[in-house]
Amino acid sequence: MTHQDRRRIAAGLAGRLTYAEIARQLARPTSTISREIARNGGPGGYEPERAHRATARRARRGGPVSAPVSSAATVDAAQEKIIELAVRSGLPRTIARVHMDLLMSETGTRTAAELSRRLEISPASVSASVNFLIDTGYVRRERDPRRRRDRYVVDDQAWYHAVVISSRQTLETARAALAAAATIAPDDPVGRRLSKAGTFLERVMLDSIESADRSRSLLT
Repeated sequence: MTHQDRRRIAAGLAGRLTYAEIARQLARPTSTISREIARNGGPGGYEPERAHRATARRARRGGPVSAPVSSAATVDAAQEKIIELAVRSGLPRTIARVHMDLLMSETGTRTAAELSRRLEISPASVSASVNFLIDTGYVRRERDPRRRRDRYVVDDQAWYHAVVISSRQTLETARAALAAAATIAPDDPVGRRLSKAGTFLERVMLDSIESADRSRSLLT
């Protein structure tokens, strides 16, 4: 990150821009901006000159110290790519960001307040996102009795549940298509179309569920 980049970060903070807005201006991942600010005084104490000198000192030390910076940049790029792929497949960006933040948490858990603060999104957006992720099997909700608040958890079994839930939902659609086809004359083109689609989807989804059951031990 250049000295000019850091000055633009400071200007963005002074202008009360969000980390995401600053990141867009610099064409950088939001997580990179968040990490840069956090390690250099936080949003209330960020000074571009001091941040630049501190980074230069860390670089001069050489050896292993420089490796985490490169590694962090690689991780940031990977996260952004995964989010973009999820968005391209139809997932709303906010939901993709919430899911990624949970995945990248060391413990695989966050509270709603943590997600809201880290991603700079409203509590309502967090609620809508985690509810979607819970419904689709990617996340589960746990109650923290000591703090009397919910925690949202991603564990290894989430991938199994997500595959099975998605397959079962499509299987319901396939069987509804077959049921509709059964009410239409066999030589009707609409009936044939529904029958073929239903038969294909039913077979593929049953295979998907069977494969998930067979491979579930890989997640343990």
